[in-house]
Order: sequence, then structure tokens, then C-alpha cells
Amino acid sequence: MILSTATLLGPLSLLASTASAGPLTSPKRGLIFIPDARFPQDRDAHIWKQNPSPLTWYYNYQAEPSPAFGDLPQSEFEFVPMLWGKPDDKDDTSFLKTVERLVDTRKINITHVLGFNEPDGPRKWGGSDIDPDTAAHVWLKNIAPLRERGIQVGLPACTGSPDGTKWLDTFLKSCSKQLSGKGPTKNCTYDFVNLHWYGSFEGLASHIGSYSATFPDMPLWITEYNLNHQDLPATQSFYNMSSEYFDRLDYVERYSIFGAFRSDVSNVGPNAAMLDPDGQLTDIGAWYLGRPATGVTPSAGLRGVDPRRAVSLFGAAVAGFALLYV
Repeated sequence: MILSTATLLGPLSLLASTASAGPLTSPKRGLIFIPDARFPQDRDAHIWKQNPSPLTWYYNYQAEPSPAFGDLPQSEFEFVPMLWGKPDDKDDTSFLKTVERLVDTRKINITHVLGFNEPDGPRKWGGSDIDPDTAAHVWLKNIAPLRERGIQVGLPACTGSPDGTKWLDTFLKSCSKQLSGKGPTKNCTYDFVNLHWYGSFEGLASHIGSYSATFPDMPLWITEYNLNHQDLPATQSFYNMSSEYFDRLDYVERYSIFGAFRSDVSNVGPNAAMLDPDGQLTDIGAWYLGRPATGVTPSAGLRGVDPRRAVSLFGAAVAGFALLYV
């Protein structure tokens, strides 16, 4: 889920790392819910969602909602399904059927869906690694029919690499060609644009500006972001600046930080995690959830953990998780 690397922060690392708990409600702020199977207690909904809460939506890289939030109505905590990658059979419409079942049978008011997760990125970094032509074919089978039902659809979320927008351009051209066939030209339509970023705040602002220029008048969803592998003061400063920035920009419609896991299994560095190794909320975790600082440091519970092993464990968990729905 990470391709771009952090750049040096310069003056940003000198900023104070204090912050208030943030807004008590935010139509923009969401949760990436990816609890580690080794820590079933981290699935407790009360860790992540206590009213009043700034969180209004979540996704889990899957088509089905998480049981942990089964008692919460969509109006309070909206689940957004994702088509993570391509199925083995490119004509498979399992994602479409699943979302239709959620709406028609389970009466869940699905209003948005997310496209592919980092299709321009390799599997070893968490990407779905799909060529644009295949992605367009799967999109027309599974995503386009949902838009015809009034569900808003988001473009695939590419990595922070400059190649991301190139992939999207090729994808949209292929989608249009496949949709049009031998008839008049038709364009594949969408309602919002997803993007990811890992790196400095200056790089984040530039990346968002580039997407805004490429997709003018389109709402942006930042569905993964963080400052990876930096020290704690710099990471906290990045969090404070980026949250304020997202809430202030009208064209940023939603955002979700990548960090809802324990620091000893984090592949974005321990300081970016929302939980310490014992499952306690760090300051960043508490701030993001609209609560006061806890004073818990990301390394508070670390006892001789080899950081290389921690990264490999998290990577293995993501790889195994991805196999569930690709």
C-alpha cells in the first residue's frame, strides 16, 4: 500500500507536536479498519468509534462490512465497499452481486464504492498490480452498473508515484474504448477521485494540487496517507498539519489515515501507528478519533522486537488479507 517514500521534512520537523482533539464531527474523516488477527481485542468497535466522534465512514478493502460495526446504521457510520483487485476470471461479477445484495437484501444504504487499490503498484508493497486494460474490463463489469443504480463511484486509488496519473489516463482511455466498441465514443464516468500519499506535508500538498489540476471540479478522497518512517515529533506535526489542511480544502471530500494498527507491526514506521504494541491509543490515534492526547508513545510496549520482523509480519498479514478477495 506504499510506493512513494518520505522526503526530508526540513522546517516541518521543528514545529510543535501538540494538538487539540480536533473536531467532534467531520463529514470527511474516515477509518481504514484492518485489525490484526493476532489481536482480536483490536476489533472492539469502542476503540475506534465512541460518540461524539469525528469519524463518519469506514472501509476495510473488502466488499462486505465489518461485523464489529454491525450495530451502527449507515447514517452514523457509513461503510464504503471496495473492489480491491481483479478476480481470477475477469468476467466475474462477484463484487457487483455482493453490493447489490447489501442494498437489495440486507437493506444497507450503500451510497459510495471504491475502485481498485493501487493498481499501479506491485503486490509486495500492497498494490493490486493490474494492467489498465484488464482493470477497465473489470470496472465495466462490476463498477459501472452500480453507478447506473445511483451509487457514487470513485476512480482507482493509485500510488503517490508520478506514474499513478499516467496509469489512470491509460485506464480511462481503455475504458472509453471498450465501452464504445464500434459505435460513437462514450466515456467512462465517475463521481470522485481517490489518491494515496506517503511522505512529507509539502509533497502531500503538491500531490493534491496536481490531482486537482488533472481532475478539475472533481471531489478528492485521500484514502491512504501518512508520514512514513520518521521521528515522533515530525510525524505528529505532519498529522496536525494534514488534518487541518484536509478539513479546510473544499474539494477534499473525505480522508482516511493509514495507521489503525499496532506500532510493532507497522510497515509505515512505529510512529505513524494509532496503537502502541499493547493496543493503547497513541496521541495521534487519540487525536484522529477526536479524543485528548493519551501521552502513550508508539514504542511504549516494545520489548526487544526486531523492526525488520515487524515489517515482514505486517506485509505478510496484508498479503494474506488481499488473497481473501482477489
